[in-house]
Amino acid sequence: MATIESVTLDVADPTAAERFYTAAFGLDTRLRLRASEAPTSGFRGFTLALTVSQPSTVDSLIGTALGAGATALKPAAKSLWGYGGVVQAPDGTIWKVATSAKKDGGPATRRIDDFVLLLGVADVAASKRFHVGQGLAVAKSFGRMYVEFAAGTGPVKLALYRHRALAKEVGVSPDGTGSHRLVIGGSAGSFTDPDGFAWAAAPPPPAS
Repeated sequence: MATIESVTLDVADPTAAERFYTAAFGLDTRLRLRASEAPTSGFRGFTLALTVSQPSTVDSLIGTALGAGATALKPAAKSLWGYGGVVQAPDGTIWKVATSAKKDGGPATRRIDDFVLLLGVADVAASKRFHVGQGLAVAKSFGRMYVEFAAGTGPVKLALYRHRALAKEVGVSPDGTGSHRLVIGGSAGSFTDPDGFAWAAAPPPPAS
């Protein structure tokens, strides 16, 4: 089964972006940065999501992101599915931090349970077929609305939304042009998917 090992964000200033992400989320090698001035505007067609165990963790991560310079797109709040909020990093990347829990079940932590890449696609069913053909395994599928792939041994999960639905979910206009400013690194190889997202072959992680 194919796995995703990392996502690389194209940013204008990698040093500034590294400072932000270290302060905001303390992320590890799942997130990589590289310098790029590729033109882009509006919604880039993807969101990165951090799934955590309880509301206090959501508040902690969103709080440090805002303190480091992020912009609030959707303040953290309760919903039918749990609790979460959305911020936009200074480099333009949109982040969702959420939990299915509506109440804290223990002391506050900053533990991230899942790192999820959400791609907004033109045709969920067609994109699903393409990625299955690249070796990814479907974990959940809701027709033409949403697909989630199994992470396997990889540290990054992938899910597909309809482009407009994802933009609505994170509180932005679906319009956008130019580069996605994203490279997906994993074992599936190097290619460009039907929605223009770049995938690159990544070496397997070192044995533990």
